[in-house]
Amino acid sequence: MKKGILEQLQQDRAEKRPVVLATFLKTGEQRLLYLYGKKGLKDSDPRIGEAARAAMLEDRPRTIETDDGPLFLNVFNPPLRLVLVGAVHIAQALVPMAQLAGYEVIVIDPRSAFGSAERFPGVQLSNDWPDEAMAQLKPDIRTAVVTLTHDPKIDDPALIAALQSDVFYIGALGSKKTHASRLERLREAGIAEHEFSRIHGPVGLTIGAKSPAEIAISILAQMTASLRQPAASAPAPAPAGPAAA
Repeated sequence: MKKGILEQLQQDRAEKRPVVLATFLKTGEQRLLYLYGKKGLKDSDPRIGEAARAAMLEDRPRTIETDDGPLFLNVFNPPLRLVLVGAVHIAQALVPMAQLAGYEVIVIDPRSAFGSAERFPGVQLSNDWPDEAMAQLKPDIRTAVVTLTHDPKIDDPALIAALQSDVFYIGALGSKKTHASRLERLREAGIAEHEFSRIHGPVGLTIGAKSPAEIAISILAQMTASLRQPAASAPAPAPAGPAAA
């Protein structure tokens, strides 16, 4: 490995940036591939970009055939992240569950009485408004975002930021009626209709969950399905506007 590639790879890992090291096995030529919007990883050959993205999603290396011979794609992923918007009771239950599942958890709530170290000891907290916090966090393909406050002033900016990113999961707490109203607001904010299919709302698997802990279990299970079986766990199509009753 050339010194320049090694140094860049070390920097990427230190900054928790997802990257794929592509090595042509015949020549030893190497390059680093990075996330590029929602279309995959940037490369002159779209097949390589698509394969690299798939390897990153699966979190496992793979070898593919190219016009220049076999290409080994080695994945260097940062830890999974869960961004929780709303320091509510469900968040208190979901944080330790997600941490046990290997997630780095960040809780965002501009209401400092809710998003406090006393209520969330040892957890990364942000009391910034969600649009500001999300801009700093730069959510990516290794990130899940869940909004929990029922307050449009807090939830909606976070959802807009999530929809403009490459996160693998977006969940929003609320009833079907609440979700329909939410989608109408997002339409008015300029979010494209096809993006709504990315939002799991109401959030969580339908398991009859009642308590905060049970709801947290349903959310983490749905996140896991979206991560490991994305095609099978896609949300149902969003209702067309105006908001349904």
